[in-house]
Amino acid sequence: MRVKHKKWAEPLMEAHPEMMVLDPEAMKGHWQDRFEKKQPLQLEVGMGKGQFIIGMAKAHPEINFIGLEVESTVAAIALKKALPEQLPNLQLVRANGAGLETFFEDGGIDRLYLNFSDPWPKTRHEKRRLTYKSFLASYERILKPGGGLEFKTDNQGLFEYSLTSLNNYGMVFDGVWLDLHQSAENEGNVETEYEQKFSQLGQPIYKLAARFRTK
Repeated sequence: MRVKHKKWAEPLMEAHPEMMVLDPEAMKGHWQDRFEKKQPLQLEVGMGKGQFIIGMAKAHPEINFIGLEVESTVAAIALKKALPEQLPNLQLVRANGAGLETFFEDGGIDRLYLNFSDPWPKTRHEKRRLTYKSFLASYERILKPGGGLEFKTDNQGLFEYSLTSLNNYGMVFDGVWLDLHQSAENEGNVETEYEQKFSQLGQPIYKLAARFRTK
């Protein structure tokens, strides 16, 4: 997600260390200390402007949530939205999703979400796709044994690629939805900004839920 740089972004994030983590490496092994109470921990990689992760935190107070975003201005927009909500079960992180194993201890995350990730359609950019095998290996490390992920997109090509990549990695599929909003799975679904935009245009939303095999 490319958004024009805002001068207020960095100062806002620096002014709210209670909610925004700018040095996630220092938090490895201590994430639960940032929440009001210890609860299952779920992570969104690429939270965008925060609509999904804030909505999840509001809907599930029994779970602790972390939203991670690499773009500073976008992360700051999410922070701006989250601050008035005063959610004790939500933390935000400005960091690159390629470094997850340096931020989180092995088995520290209960569930992981990938929503409307950059499709990187050119073949030479395959390794940048968040469902490429190197990313899956990273997710497997930080997720609890048998832990799973959920993936949503409007991009059919990326969805088909992801199905193949996860299958080749040996993951077990718990569900595949080719038109999420016309399925029973949509009950309780928390939408992202992109999801709202594309669904209003009549674009089907694709979703999968899968988990890593226990060894």
